[in-house]
Amino acid sequence: MSYHRENARWSTLQGHGRAGNRVRTVGVEEELLLVDPETGEPRAMSAAVLARAAQDDADQDVFEKELHEQMLEFATHPQSSMESLRAEIVRCRKEAARHAGEIGCTVAALATSPLPVSPAIGVNRRYQWMADQYGIATREQLVLGCHVHVSVESDEEGVAVIDRVRPWLQVLTALSANSPFWQGKDTGYSSYRSRVWLRWPSAGPTEIFGSAERYHRLIADMVATGALLDDGMIYFDARLSQRYPTVEIRVSDVCLHSGTAALVATLVRGLVETAAREWRAGREPLGHSVSLLRLADWLAARSGLSGELLNPATMRRLPAEAVVRALLDHVEEALADTGDLERARAACEELLRDGNGAQVQRAVMERTGNLRDVVTECVRHTQA
Repeated sequence: MSYHRENARWSTLQGHGRAGNRVRTVGVEEELLLVDPETGEPRAMSAAVLARAAQDDADQDVFEKELHEQMLEFATHPQSSMESLRAEIVRCRKEAARHAGEIGCTVAALATSPLPVSPAIGVNRRYQWMADQYGIATREQLVLGCHVHVSVESDEEGVAVIDRVRPWLQVLTALSANSPFWQGKDTGYSSYRSRVWLRWPSAGPTEIFGSAERYHRLIADMVATGALLDDGMIYFDARLSQRYPTVEIRVSDVCLHSGTAALVATLVRGLVETAAREWRAGREPLGHSVSLLRLADWLAARSGLSGELLNPATMRRLPAEAVVRALLDHVEEALADTGDLERARAACEELLRDGNGAQVQRAVMERTGNLRDVVTECVRHTQA
């Protein structure tokens, strides 16, 4: 695969950090849940919402369909400023709520529906192929994530980044965790979305590739099995984007708060830049096995920020706050160069103090005993 993917959107914004180096651009894709504003129940109305959005010239390239009709996806334009990125996330969420409101529903940044739901698969040949191929795994896959794109200069740099960020991605899962409920019950997980997502045969952490050639050869071999429709179904935790000259990080729940989404994007850019610098300096990636990475991912999904995580360097347990601070230390130089360090540190401390989406949802449930109240509260947080 050549590196000449769609890149017009990614070549328009360039910047420079405090050290004079080029600043990588960042874009975010968020999936939102369409819900009834009165009952909190998911509504299969994405086609109608998209039709409304298509009438607005400013939103024609922002909103997209997703696998299930209860979902609405938007994609920001690439930004070099994290403040600008957060502002665009806020704007897109408000526009999504406006378009949804015009047809009698609203949006919630929830990674799973707290209330019971029967997902409706979109009318699309691709989605129908997936339903036929994967059966109940497709029908139950109503989960909503946040994908972060960060620009890279080449496939070689991108794969070197993928190899080096692997142990740190679990921390992003813990920070973003926002899916404690499933079909009306508490799952015992902070990010149950991440557990459901692993039902796809191509999802999860990857081995060290070592080169872009090996990366692309593996993808070709996977598609050649016939178990995947095409390389768009490569659902690695971190992958080269098909459409843009970016690395795409795909481990996060859709975040309840726009500020958390912006924090995750900031940390992802820090991880990408740090990994690229390590590669250029000849530093080898940490050689943790996929089996250890899967255990780290499981613990992050289970605990979120409420318990322990695995130290990415040693793969031994530490309190979540210690691992979050280790991540900040790891990307400190990169964040300082873009002027994001102090803001990221403050945002992490606030999240550790006030709780992520899963903690907010459980607090509302404990206070009211009603999952409808959980959805109502999350609708409010989504647009804040």
